[in-house]
Amino acid sequence: MKRTIRPVLAVLAVLLAASIVPEQASAQDRLKLSTIVIDPGHGGHDPGCISADKKTREKNVALDIAQRLSRKIGESLPGVKTVLTRSDDTFVTLSGRADIANDLGADLFISIHVNAQAKGTSANGYSIHCLGQSSREGNDLFSKNLDLIKRENSVILLEDDYKTRYQGFDPSDPQSYILFSLVQNAHLEHSLVFAEDVANAMKGGPIPHNRGVSQDPFWVLWRTTMPAVLVEVGFMTNANDLKALRSPEDRDKIAENLLKAIKTFKKRYDNSMSTSSAPESATKPEAAPETKPAAQPDPKPETGKVSEPAGVVYGVQVLATSKKMKPTDAFFKGYTPVEVRSGKLYKYILVAGEDLAAVRKKKKELDKKFPGCFLVSKDVETVTRIP
Repeated sequence: MKRTIRPVLAVLAVLLAASIVPEQASAQDRLKLSTIVIDPGHGGHDPGCISADKKTREKNVALDIAQRLSRKIGESLPGVKTVLTRSDDTFVTLSGRADIANDLGADLFISIHVNAQAKGTSANGYSIHCLGQSSREGNDLFSKNLDLIKRENSVILLEDDYKTRYQGFDPSDPQSYILFSLVQNAHLEHSLVFAEDVANAMKGGPIPHNRGVSQDPFWVLWRTTMPAVLVEVGFMTNANDLKALRSPEDRDKIAENLLKAIKTFKKRYDNSMSTSSAPESATKPEAAPETKPAAQPDPKPETGKVSEPAGVVYGVQVLATSKKMKPTDAFFKGYTPVEVRSGKLYKYILVAGEDLAAVRKKKKELDKKFPGCFLVSKDVETVTRIP
């Protein structure tokens, strides 16, 4: 196990450092969901799932749905830019797909795939996956989707020089997945919200059965630094699902339902980014009252309870997770977090204080340590993201 995990942990630090989203857009542009990256799974010499009669391949179905979805977004959401990780039958590495989204500073990442049953043909329906571990009590990382996770991550083995690129990560070895328990996603909340939007939008569609939303350790989701989901639109191994996947009309309906989910999510996302949620201008911050300085990070983690500043404060959210964290967890790198419970999620906020300008300054330091972190305002139990 040590021979596998140590090199994986070594590459972890490198990949996290490389995942920082560049400041390419203005503050006003970042107020709305404006860039979506659509990722058609597989491609080139990686066909993905293949039907029993060898006539239908996952890579072609995924690309067709992705292209239809991109066109529909362009027609109905003119203010939203869409980028495909591949626009033809070419092979793109898993890390390369995530890099495209990260380099663009995308607001949403959607990876489209087709499922397959290892044995039998009874399994059917669509499912949506976010990064993480199972949120069900008593379940381990692989309790529900191990075969699916292994298959989607096994694309790594088709890449040139994959042993160097992924530093010992073995997609067929459950021990390698300890990596994913060490990495948390600051955008988990938005990812879960969008996943539910997709699940609801696809109900009653060409493939009607909803298998639900799961948190699973897919490499391509782990590498992205924005809300991200992986959608398995149906089963190649099920006769009814396959019939729909082969139909251009049904693939178009699937794309239309995905568009419906995006529209629902965009309204909520844009509202959460509204400047009305913060007492400052989006383009030129006003000077904050010089009352109290921002709380400084404690170089020695406290061993007691998480801190709970009173009143309205600002901070930097670095994590949203279904797992309750200890304030002394190594993930927080010596900072003392503020913990806020939001439904089934725990949100963790650093450098909380009443001086917004000071918190903004601290965020620049945290960007390198916590890629994907963002500014929030906290009023009692409500946390609102601000630009």
